[in-house]
Amino acid sequence: MTLLGDEITRAESLAEVAELIRGCERCRLCQGRTHTVPGEGNPRARLMCIGEGPGANEDETGRPFVGAAGKLLDQILGAIDCPRESVFIANIVKCRPPQNRKPLPDEATACLSFLHRQIALVQPTVLLAMGGTAAEWLLGVKQSLGHLRNQVHRYGSIPLVVTYHPAALLRNPNWKKPTWDDVRIARQLLEL
Repeated sequence: MTLLGDEITRAESLAEVAELIRGCERCRLCQGRTHTVPGEGNPRARLMCIGEGPGANEDETGRPFVGAAGKLLDQILGAIDCPRESVFIANIVKCRPPQNRKPLPDEATACLSFLHRQIALVQPTVLLAMGGTAAEWLLGVKQSLGHLRNQVHRYGSIPLVVTYHPAALLRNPNWKKPTWDDVRIARQLLEL
């Protein structure tokens, strides 16, 4: 394990993890970033939402899900009585991939220890993987989103629900109803 890996494991707060992310140069994504996007939200959130990676708006602000997809995510969370300030929102990669492309395997691998530490610190009751990339890296499987949706998976002992990424819903509004079904599963798990 690298020295940075040891530092991540020893990080005692989300702020410490965010500081390590700000100085990270583990992959080529650091070369084109304006800001890192470590994640944000309630450090004791019961629901943790995880997307793929930052887009242009996120790279400019250093905050996750702040563009049109973020507004839609806020509406989705509100519909299940989980306002944005009550959840923690993060991504698989913490720097924007060029042209918003899917993160390459080495890029995702370089960032995963940050995400694993964030999950360990937050200790959410439920994880919501938004999109195929988030599901793939959290579950360690390569399966279609359609196959992974509408059921409860596990990330260690934490229930994990897979749904469409809000940006995908902007392109295909027909996926809003299936997304609603998925987030209701997450909401039911929060009530257990």
